[in-house]
Amino acid sequence: MEMMNGITDALDAALRRGALISAAHTNVLRFLSRSDCEGWERLSIGELVEREQWTELTDRFYRTLEFGTGGLRGRTIGKYVTQAEVGGGSTEVPEHPAVGTNTMNFFTVSIAIRGLVKYVMEKFPSEPARVAIAYDTRHYSHQFAHLAASIVEAHGGTAYLFTEPSPTPELSFAVRQYHAHAGVVLTASHNPPHDNGCKVYFSDGAQITEPHASGITAAVEAVRDGAETGSPRGTGHIVAIGKTFDETYIAALKNLILCPEVFGPDRPSLRVAYSPLHGTGGKIVPQTLQGLGFDVAVVPEQAVQDGRFPTVTSPNPENKEALSLVIALAERTGAIAALVTDPDCDRLAAALRNDLGEYECLSGNQVGSLIAHYRLEQLFRRGVLNSSNAQRAAIIKTFVTTDLMQCIAAARGVKCVDTLTGFKYIGAKLREYEEMAGGRGDTSAADWNAKLLQSSTYCVFAAEESLGYLAEDYARDKDAAGSAVMFAELLAFAAANHTTALDTLNQIYVEHGYYGDRLHTRTFEGGDGLRKINTLLASYEADPPQMWAEKRVLEIQNYGTHDFFDADGSQIPRELMLIFRLADRCSVTVRASGTEPKIKFYLSAQEPVESVRTVGSTKERVESTIGRLLAFANADVDSRLVKAGEA
Repeated sequence: MEMMNGITDALDAALRRGALISAAHTNVLRFLSRSDCEGWERLSIGELVEREQWTELTDRFYRTLEFGTGGLRGRTIGKYVTQAEVGGGSTEVPEHPAVGTNTMNFFTVSIAIRGLVKYVMEKFPSEPARVAIAYDTRHYSHQFAHLAASIVEAHGGTAYLFTEPSPTPELSFAVRQYHAHAGVVLTASHNPPHDNGCKVYFSDGAQITEPHASGITAAVEAVRDGAETGSPRGTGHIVAIGKTFDETYIAALKNLILCPEVFGPDRPSLRVAYSPLHGTGGKIVPQTLQGLGFDVAVVPEQAVQDGRFPTVTSPNPENKEALSLVIALAERTGAIAALVTDPDCDRLAAALRNDLGEYECLSGNQVGSLIAHYRLEQLFRRGVLNSSNAQRAAIIKTFVTTDLMQCIAAARGVKCVDTLTGFKYIGAKLREYEEMAGGRGDTSAADWNAKLLQSSTYCVFAAEESLGYLAEDYARDKDAAGSAVMFAELLAFAAANHTTALDTLNQIYVEHGYYGDRLHTRTFEGGDGLRKINTLLASYEADPPQMWAEKRVLEIQNYGTHDFFDADGSQIPRELMLIFRLADRCSVTVRASGTEPKIKFYLSAQEPVESVRTVGSTKERVESTIGRLLAFANADVDSRLVKAGEA
């Protein structure tokens, strides 16, 4: 009691002198007043107070962790690690996750899962809750997953729990296979090692969108506020998902193959280098590609599952540095390509060997355009698609993904459907198509695709620029393992026809023009950072630039305040995103990240290409234009922050 009084007095004093904001002060006291607050949690907060770590306390408690485009995501290891959190571990890997209402720990995970289960019980009142649960290799993911399973079990439900770290898309696949009401995967994807997260899926296998997102959020709030209703139904069950399920998943991946003959015994021998970046892809991708006849060389250091990700600065394959070891392995082994999946295996990066023997890293837009083009060409060549049914096929992409895909689709008479950023919106489109066709049930992949083409829309390919891809709808989230299969087929087809994927990409540019697309981010962490991001977005709404570098702003599309409709005629959900349409076919899109403390700028420019010989010079001009747009964005951000007194 004396310790608590001392903490409370110090918090009150910090609030009075402005060292601690009101929301953080309230949340700390509420956290400490819990009946199940553990001794090490009190000691941890006591140390932060004693050390006057007010910024750390603010960052940990200024809000309660909320669902973004990727579910819950936040720090699970603080910037300042207390001795109580270290326990029997280390400052790099503490025994306990970071105390806080804005951090990923047992408290926040418990509240989220209890809220989810309550919502599922309300939506499916006549059935015990069925929830599939997976986890990756991050710190505490395994413990969080077992906590989640125990909560489902305590509420009389069945938890289908993976027995080892598994890819995020395999969880989406499992939700559909087990006819679960919901799914949970404990992961922070490609975030830094100090982060963790919790992605939530509904019964269709896709990440939650409205109205479920608001419903689950309200249920979570009720749990947090102690206003939840109902009680556990009794003892449920935990069902293990083991290695035999991996085989079922791999079989579904192989259904993506359009031209099985390219993997026949007479094809050229092909070798690829691969890295799972210390994550979950290592148990699926090499096995699958080897089953197709590829020689797969795996980076040994990065095959080790390790939540510290010790061999990379960042486990994000969008950063070229993350590909350095796999490219080095590709050079040593003479591989035609280097492939990398992020820690939860939902993003695929690729580097291709060119005529000089060097490896060129492709952007997500380039990989996506290559796969989209290849699948369309083969589907038409094999007669699956034709001029009569082309309008019942679709390329689905996010608004911030290259418009080159729109040109590729239009050239074949196939519609291109744009969605908001976040693969959950692509999943929502797939659900819409499934419902229009009357539901899949246990229909085979081939029969289901034929039914979609007859009575709904068949998804040829879906993509987001941040290395996320999916074809068809065996899962409802981006899938790096499935993408590796599709990309491997593209490589094999090119080799069988004595060409390369890079040659194909250049031909696409000649046909449709060179599209330059670049993502630029500015990071602002903590409570101060969130305020800066919101200030910037409000500034761009209230006082938009009339010129962006030397390009005149022709139109501004605000998706937060106006209604827009996709190619199917469906209304786009309102979400703050600003698209600046500029002169000379340039554009800039501005939005806040839903998973990281960043404001994002998507910069695009394009030019026609006369011939293969002029691809290089056209690329230089377009990339130079993008460089100027980027420089303006940086300077403009700094200027706006200074003007707002937030510098």
